[in-house]
Amino acid sequence: MRSFTELAGRYRSGVDYLVSAQQRDSRVLILAPHGGKIEPGTSEICRAIAGADCSFYCLEGALPKDNRRLHITSTCFDEPLALGMLARADIVITVHGLAGREAEFVMVGGRDEKLGESIKLELEAGGFRSEPVSEQLRGTAPENLVNRGRTGRGVQLEISRRLRDSLVQDLRRRTAFSQTIRRAIAEHTGRLPDS
Repeated sequence: MRSFTELAGRYRSGVDYLVSAQQRDSRVLILAPHGGKIEPGTSEICRAIAGADCSFYCLEGALPKDNRRLHITSTCFDEPLALGMLARADIVITVHGLAGREAEFVMVGGRDEKLGESIKLELEAGGFRSEPVSEQLRGTAPENLVNRGRTGRGVQLEISRRLRDSLVQDLRRRTAFSQTIRRAIAEHTGRLPDS
């Protein structure tokens, strides 16, 4: 899919896809641009990281099958609500899903290398494996959704399917995972995520 305009012209809002979001009094925004059935588990992980204090945004596939058709490339993502929320955010983290069920790991990309490194260290300290980000998933293009907040840089999480499935099925583990990300945000900013 080349744009949200194209998606909205072909599919029905509230039936084939849903946009769910909450703008909170926070400079931190967590997004799952390929949520619901597009990249399963990313919406749940996005909301867990956001908690009760960070803003969040999810575009969720709801087709009976083949939701990959709803995938808008991150460099072309132009859904108006998401863009409006990005304009208010200093810290942006996007949650994506990798194919493959053979291993549990996270690739950390995006242009905010300092926060990305903090997230990797927290993930590893929490018992979650991080892998070097592949060239095609680096998320460093300025037009990439993750880098369109006020600072021009963010962190892109690419989470393997096996880990996503585990986090969705195990609330305790999902909470532990989201807390590692929130700790990294707090360490990076010197304050809690909501301030």
